Amino acid sequence: MLTAASPGEAIRLAGENPKIDLFVTDVVMPEMNGKELAKRLLAICPGPRHLFMSGYTADLIARQGVLEEGVYFIQKPFSMKELARKVRELLG
Repeated sequence: MLTAASPGEAIRLAGENPKIDLFVTDVVMPEMNGKELAKRLLAICPGPRHLFMSGYTADLIARQGVLEEGVYFIQKPFSMKELARKVRELLG
């Protein structure tokens, strides 16, 4: 498992570890939003599944154009059980 404290660090780690199966990112962050980070990570290592999370409601985020139909999203706060369920759903 890799962890990054910032979008820039996540991009650097993806460049060093191109075999990533799943990434989880917040939607609202300093430097760039989660949608832009996902786009950049997928350009480096195509194929990983991704899960967005936020303390903002999914409706509010969707209205801002950050989340599109069919994107996996989990609302904060969430339990580890909820996260595990969402990851299982995502990975199929």
